[in-house]
Amino acid sequence: MLMIHIKKYYECATGEEIRTERYNSLEISPVHIHKDKNAHKVAVLTLGDEIVTHIRHRSMPVVNYASVTVSQKVAAGH
Repeated sequence: MLMIHIKKYYECATGEEIRTERYNSLEISPVHIHKDKNAHKVAVLTLGDEIVTHIRHRSMPVVNYASVTVSQKVAAGH
């Protein structure tokens, strides 16, 4: 579920959609408790790979936070 939240947070913060065809094709989500542990592991790794691949292909500037208050504002916003 954490990976889904990371994906949604990134999409909300950037306005970009992360395409997850491979993850979607697995037809498994965090709420599918009847699936085995290995299927969930493959799904998490696949989703993570698609998120990282998307971010790597973007030329995003490095963000440096000057103070703790900035980080707190970001955390409070989500």
